[in-house]
Amino acid sequence: MESLKKNTDFKNCYECGTSFVNRYLVLYMCGNGLGIDRVGITVSKKVGNSVVRHRTTRLIREAWRLHEGEFQTGDGGTDFVFVARVRAKGIPYRQMEYSLLQLMKKAGCIEMVRK
Repeated sequence: MESLKKNTDFKNCYECGTSFVNRYLVLYMCGNGLGIDRVGITVSKKVGNSVVRHRTTRLIREAWRLHEGEFQTGDGGTDFVFVARVRAKGIPYRQMEYSLLQLMKKAGCIEMVRK
């Protein structure tokens, strides 16, 4: 899994990308032309203290890692930025996983979402 690290990459995805929303997450995605998919995760201080924010980040990263092979994103490469909403505070892993998969389905990157 490649990560987005630079602020300019995040800003580019916010401005030029397509967004999809559900109860716990917001997904921004845009093509990057690098031939690889990259993932960025943002968790605001509104979600909670550093422990809560890092836990939320780990849940999103793990859900992505386990399902990365199922996503069909094309050959040009895509940047994905997941933004955790305040409601994501303290939810269990299965809910976060389902939320991520639901967004990927809305984005057209996966066909089926398992419950």
